[in-house]
Amino acid sequence: MKVLTSPSSFGQVGNKPFSLLEENGYEVINNPFGRKLTEDEVIDLAKDCIGIVAGVEPLTARVMDALPQLKVISRVGIGMDSVDLEYAAKKGIIVKNTPDGPTRAVAELTLAMTLSLLRRIPQADAALKNKQWVKQTGNLILDKKIGVVGLGRIGRLVSQLFRGIGNPVIGFDPYADAAWAEANGVELADFETVLKTADIVTLHVPGNADKSPVIGAKELELIKKTALLINISRGGIVDEEALFTALSTGKLSAAAIDVFVDEPYSGPLTTLDNVVLTPHIGSYAEEGKLLMEIDAVNNLISSLA
Repeated sequence: MKVLTSPSSFGQVGNKPFSLLEENGYEVINNPFGRKLTEDEVIDLAKDCIGIVAGVEPLTARVMDALPQLKVISRVGIGMDSVDLEYAAKKGIIVKNTPDGPTRAVAELTLAMTLSLLRRIPQADAALKNKQWVKQTGNLILDKKIGVVGLGRIGRLVSQLFRGIGNPVIGFDPYADAAWAEANGVELADFETVLKTADIVTLHVPGNADKSPVIGAKELELIKKTALLINISRGGIVDEEALFTALSTGKLSAAAIDVFVDEPYSGPLTTLDNVVLTPHIGSYAEEGKLLMEIDAVNNLISSLA
């Protein structure tokens, strides 16, 4: 019984995910390339596998048709954009994910990004490493209104973290839990009101069904010029071209982006001083990463059983 573990860094934090598979009688085929796999590589590596512990490689209809023994796809993470869910259902392939594992890591990175932008920490670090003693004048987080778009697991924890340090929080979610919001001191409002009134707008949404941006040029016009925008949710949630225009023309003060339409990213946002860019590291905290991998393996084992 063979299982492909396809995420590029799977098992690097700890060996327990591999041990669980081996203890349950599975032979592990691990990603040998240290990067995202292509369709052809998945087909080659998983040709005899009954399960895939999946990353973000394309698990398309073509891939599934080429893997006749495949019974379970267990995703390390939340997003399912890379899996053809409809076709998997037609083939009778069980698909699982790990919605709880990355919650704390992504929420803490949101807070870290916010503080980095406010206090201009990346700029201060870059200047000093270039032998320039430049004292960056930033801003306090004190009294800044936090606008949280998306109040799922991550959005709720982000709200609680900011409330915990004394910030007012305004949130939008079409399925918002009003009782939870009241209990946690979060003001609920419509989407436009959040964009117009927040000093920091942070996005925690799965995206539109048609993959159109949630934040485009129209929405960027609504956000305060002095505001910060943070996207640690999905690539394509923010229109990257419109964001570049807003940041380079002063229509938006600053932004922090962890996810991109095409990854690795090397586009025009890399030329700007008022944006912090990270290479999709939202879940890359050792504790959270290991928990996600263990959860994904357990999901696969229980589904195959």
